[in-house]
Amino acid sequence: MMPTQKKRSSQPAEAFHYRNGRLYCESVPIDNIIEAVGTPCYVYSHKTLTEAFLSYQQAFSEVPHVIAFACKANANIAILQLFARMGGGADIVSGGELYRAERAGMDPQKIVFAGIGKTRAEMRAALKANILMFNIESEQEMIVLNEIAKEIGTDAPIALRVNPDVNPKTHPYISTGLKHSKFGIDVDSAVAQYKKAARLGHLRIVGIHSHIGSQLVRVRPFVDALKRIATLIHRLRSEGIVLDNWDIGGGLGIPYHTEVPPTPRDLSHAVLPLLSQSGCRIILEPGRFLVGNAGILVTRVLYTKSKETRRFVIVDAGMNDLVRPSLYGAYHHIVPVQKRRRKIEKADVVGPICESGDFLAQNRPLPEVKPEELLAVMSAGAYGFAMASNYNARPRPAEVLVQGTEFTLIRQRETYADLVRGEQMLPLSR
Repeated sequence: MMPTQKKRSSQPAEAFHYRNGRLYCESVPIDNIIEAVGTPCYVYSHKTLTEAFLSYQQAFSEVPHVIAFACKANANIAILQLFARMGGGADIVSGGELYRAERAGMDPQKIVFAGIGKTRAEMRAALKANILMFNIESEQEMIVLNEIAKEIGTDAPIALRVNPDVNPKTHPYISTGLKHSKFGIDVDSAVAQYKKAARLGHLRIVGIHSHIGSQLVRVRPFVDALKRIATLIHRLRSEGIVLDNWDIGGGLGIPYHTEVPPTPRDLSHAVLPLLSQSGCRIILEPGRFLVGNAGILVTRVLYTKSKETRRFVIVDAGMNDLVRPSLYGAYHHIVPVQKRRRKIEKADVVGPICESGDFLAQNRPLPEVKPEELLAVMSAGAYGFAMASNYNARPRPAEVLVQGTEFTLIRQRETYADLVRGEQMLPLSR
């Protein structure tokens, strides 16, 4: 990842680079990895993950803080373990993510539990794990958590997720801070909801939370949202409600195409005055920024074909492996693993799934490729494998982590047997 770059290069990010026409991750040729593990395959750079985490850590070093990685972006336990070893925590939204965070060695006092649909079982598990806090999203959720805490004989640490009604200027599917959003509690009713929480016998108010969206490429929406929350914090204190933690969410974008997102340093310069005045410990929830440009999806060309108005490159990775282009119309740069001098033509890069929406790129200028050659889909480390499925009964791909001259298989490719594990045949009729 190159968070300080001023324009999107046509070349892969720094950890992914060419040497003598071969694409490398750090010091390992991509084709060597594929020879060992096959395709499709996600490949991650340890160096890029580490540098992205450190850039956040350094940018906010002036205030007490916790970097709680948004596990939804990429929940492989090797990656969670890496961030845990660097002092990071986790922003979780399910019992499964709690399980993964615990398995990876995350400090429970650096885990925050968000999400609008926490179940009673998930609440019990998180209370028993002694997490830092629950980010509460509705009055009913607050009441249920109070009941569960009473049953267990403890107090539940909570923050309310407050919806600041700020437009983040991002894709509507990943915008979460507007009035019509399903997320959070309206800022106008937040004081009343905090007072209600204070009256319940088994809730302990420890913070406040907001998150306005993902893939944000401007600082202004962050500033506008945090100003509204800062005003609310001041009002809550005047009502005798003291907050120790201010969870400012995540959402900082990465360069996929022509975007020039702010860096963590840009963000901290804009918001540190507000954060410092609050006297709170700051919880940061970066997800995409930490892992997005640290990963690629490598796929093999199966066939090519031309129609009257279209050229198609058919590859072995489909929308089940990387759904972002189909779901969001998202752009991912695509490059050959082996550079060759060939003419550039526009083509659709499509997968084997039986859906017209199964594509990785459309009408994209690409060098001519042939069957068996490899392509790399760049900036695929966030919401790539995390959103992968078994649609069309396809096993999910392998995942590999590269560190310097070595690579480690951190997830084996699923097998056909994995597809039916847990299923049960009907008994034979008599």
